Amino acid sequence: MISVRAARLGVRALTLVGVALSLPACATITRGTSQTFTVESTPPAAHVSTSNGFQCEATPCTFRMPRKDPFRVTISLEGYVTQEHQIDSGVSGAGGAGFAGNVLVGGLIGMTVDATSGAMNDLRPNPLIVTLLTPEEHAAAQAEAERQAAAAPAAASGSAD
Repeated sequence: MISVRAARLGVRALTLVGVALSLPACATITRGTSQTFTVESTPPAAHVSTSNGFQCEATPCTFRMPRKDPFRVTISLEGYVTQEHQIDSGVSGAGGAGFAGNVLVGGLIGMTVDATSGAMNDLRPNPLIVTLLTPEEHAAAQAEAERQAAAAPAAASGSAD
């Protein structure tokens, strides 16, 4: 027969294991798995849509976005050239510190939760600030970039003498 003392010890051990396994990881606790993401445009009032299904009818916009995955943002406004931008998800300093905190508290389970949930990541760039160009301004900017690209090799070969 099991003694009362052994039974109590077993219940305490099982409770402790249950609590330890139910605790999320450090970065998940301190930072969460989502963050605010802001889009600003000049001129304002542009429409924003993201490849992961978020939309806003008029900039400036702020969304609550999952930290885990990169996505694309499309900004459009009538009379202006539509722009697309890549938003990346990468380990941030604070997320890395939270992940490292698992050495003290969360252990392997905490590390796994932080790594797979995206809690240790940040979205970049954030905020996304864009200047929309009219078709004429866009064409002029492209022509200038092409002119500079053509002039760069000539300048480089002239300085090599």
